[in-house]
Amino acid sequence: MSSSVRQNALDFSSTARSVEEYVWTASRAGFSGTGGGRHRANDSDLPLYKDKPLNQSFPQRNKRARSIWITTGIVFGVVVYMLYRILSSTDDAGKSPWFFGSTGRRGNIWKDRQNQIKEAFLESWNGYEKYAFGKDIYRPVAKTSRNMAPEGMGWIIVDCLDTMMIMNLEEPLQHAREWVANNLTYDQDYEVNTFETTIRMLGGLLSAHYLSGYDDMYLEKAVDLANRLLPAFDSATGIPYASVNLQTGKGVPSHDDGGASSTAEATSLQLEFKYVSKLTGETLYWEKAEKVIEVIDSWKAVDGLVPIFIMPETGGFGGNQIRLGSRGDSYYEYLLKQYLQTNSKEGVYRQMYDESMAGVKKRLMQKSMPSGLTYVAELDHGIDGALSPKMDHLVCFLPGNLALGSTGGYPLHVAQRTSWTITQASDMKLAKDLARTCYEMYRVTKTGIAPEIVYFNTDPKGSEDISIKWQDSHNLQRPETVESLFIMWRITKDPIYREWGWEIFEAFRKYSHVVDGTGYTCLESVNEVPPRPRDNMESFWMAETLKYLYLLFEDDDSILPLEKVVFNTEAHPMPKFNMGPLFKTGWTRSSTQPADMAGAQ
Repeated sequence: MSSSVRQNALDFSSTARSVEEYVWTASRAGFSGTGGGRHRANDSDLPLYKDKPLNQSFPQRNKRARSIWITTGIVFGVVVYMLYRILSSTDDAGKSPWFFGSTGRRGNIWKDRQNQIKEAFLESWNGYEKYAFGKDIYRPVAKTSRNMAPEGMGWIIVDCLDTMMIMNLEEPLQHAREWVANNLTYDQDYEVNTFETTIRMLGGLLSAHYLSGYDDMYLEKAVDLANRLLPAFDSATGIPYASVNLQTGKGVPSHDDGGASSTAEATSLQLEFKYVSKLTGETLYWEKAEKVIEVIDSWKAVDGLVPIFIMPETGGFGGNQIRLGSRGDSYYEYLLKQYLQTNSKEGVYRQMYDESMAGVKKRLMQKSMPSGLTYVAELDHGIDGALSPKMDHLVCFLPGNLALGSTGGYPLHVAQRTSWTITQASDMKLAKDLARTCYEMYRVTKTGIAPEIVYFNTDPKGSEDISIKWQDSHNLQRPETVESLFIMWRITKDPIYREWGWEIFEAFRKYSHVVDGTGYTCLESVNEVPPRPRDNMESFWMAETLKYLYLLFEDDDSILPLEKVVFNTEAHPMPKFNMGPLFKTGWTRSSTQPADMAGAQ
């Protein structure tokens, strides 16, 4: 089957061709009459737009006239050649100083690099297809695999469907679709993580349905899965349990953390369930999803910064740790994206997002020493506690999110022509500063690949801005930095983001590529050369990291335009939509301030 991610193309339809030939033939007819000794066009020539100029005879001219014409021709030729050399010149980075975003003397360097990203995807997919097809976990070094659920979840296949569509990989996509249609079942007696299954599997199926031109098979699978995930919301407060049994329909509290759910996980299901409602016309999914945010907001977190655990049975927060890394990150991401998803009609989410970003700037933004890199600190002991200079790679979603919030996904020059505010300008500057920091997290390591966690120096006597502890030095092929680079490129058109993205990809290709061509692997330490493989290829390597890199090098902004689509936190694009008469924001913000956010736990 062919991909339906449509691209602008030249019109070679028969109608367009006939018009073109009519115009060209008419213009030639003016020179092909029977009189005047003019040459008549040959109807058997090549297609008209490929014709060479016709040979024509000219009256004799005197010598002086011929000399003038010859001299003029030479001068013209020299001028044309000089212009060609000037306009095709490039700097050391392969960029032309004359054409922003130019790609060098010969061909399009960015298209070539995009094709290399596609090749990396194909190598990863082909290794998986050969040694692990249909399995949920793939170890490319050992060439082994296994399932999580008894009959498999389609963990890798479903997560990669839309990447194959975007890359126009028809044969792999056909094989994957056949497996989904004939083998994938969620009717299994198995507990799944509510959040991971929603963003990867439900999000993957919904995106595949959208990009395939609305293939009903994907929607049927998505609705079946959504129905099996719904019981996770059946707690006393509507806060979803960490897990749910797909067959029995029983929500299951976390086996760790005292039964608490991760705040980020509980609040990063909304894009997917709301879109299911939009596609089916059933409001239940919408109502379940938005109830979670109502409960969160009822606690009126100081400066919009929420602790990273929440109790399903009470709705109170568990503990007081605050961070934008693990367990906190996508709460802030989805506040903005819920607002964008419904074409900016649900203002309550924009209010919450703006409050939280103001809180991040006020309480968490810090500068490292000696270089002054901007980073996002953590509050391990509550809103008034001491700051920790620790930052997860996961936080690198934030530059892209800030840029999206600043411009609404529109190009920067377009947003600046409308109602550009001080806050928008501040958010955009912060996005650029953080993007640089995230790039530096790659640049400072021996492999050029970022670790899972870094610490920033706050000591004026220190000589290095970034330090990495050995237990944090592993790499899991995470996508957050290249996600932000893609968004920053689309919005600003600054080629530095492409250059950084290419450096990152080259480091992955040099150090995480499996020698015998079976894929790419996670690494034990990014500061060992050669690094030891962790022997696991994450589904999001193909679903997110390579997808965002591929889109980073896409010149056609009409491919998944940010003003028209929203990516979920697993990089699955879904269209923005109007709410229509069926849907509304079913809650309003309360002005009541609880005494203690964690008091109800």
